[in-house]
Amino acid sequence: MKYLLLSYTPAAAWDAATAGAPSEEALAAFAEYQKFERELTGTGEFVTSEGLGHPVVSTTVRRTPGGVVATDGPFAELKEVLASFAVIDVAGRERAVEIASRIVEVLGEPIEIRPIMGEEFTA
Repeated sequence: MKYLLLSYTPAAAWDAATAGAPSEEALAAFAEYQKFERELTGTGEFVTSEGLGHPVVSTTVRRTPGGVVATDGPFAELKEVLASFAVIDVAGRERAVEIASRIVEVLGEPIEIRPIMGEEFTA
């Protein structure tokens, strides 16, 4: 079963991390994450992972009574931002939680686990 792991970070930390060179601590955490990613690739459980652009360069498209509208940037001051995602293909939710827990131990930020709707969700 595939799961989407959504990684969140405090907006202030995101701003600090993108303002200059990453800290030694951030580089060490990322190196540890990459090591874990290679482990998951070896077990066949890793599908993909990507970091995301800063929310201020995002665009939201929505339907309004006046038609479809595209709006740039966030609507309000953000406390947490979606920083990255990963897709894993594992036996079940327990394994997804196990993997997310290891990532949280390394990176220290929360991760939301969402099942990806596929054949098992169809009628």
